[in-house]
Amino acid sequence: MPHCIVEYSQNLEQEVPPVDLLEAVKGACIASTLFTEEDIKLRSFPYKSFLTAGKEDAFVHVILRMLSGRTMEQRKQLSHLVLEALTQFSLKDVSFSVEVCEMERDTYAKKVVLSQ
Repeated sequence: MPHCIVEYSQNLEQEVPPVDLLEAVKGACIASTLFTEEDIKLRSFPYKSFLTAGKEDAFVHVILRMLSGRTMEQRKQLSHLVLEALTQFSLKDVSFSVEVCEMERDTYAKKVVLSQ
């Protein structure tokens, strides 16, 4: 059950549709064999204003939030798979980064409310 949050500079939308970024992240999560497609939650946030070292440099940053319990090696493999999937796009002058964050199982709460 990872929550995959794709943050990106809005100027990249001209080159890669946000849904393509989400699909790439989803594919990498499935390839990791840590999750099934049904477990993966994806969302994206474009940033209209951004600066890196005083310049408007394009970026894609992915945050993968998942329940604790995976090994360091599994988390490392996941971040590398996601990074590799993102760099398959023909983008230039872009900074890519991936961050894996653990959510404590003891404090995570979830409730799904369905219509009847």
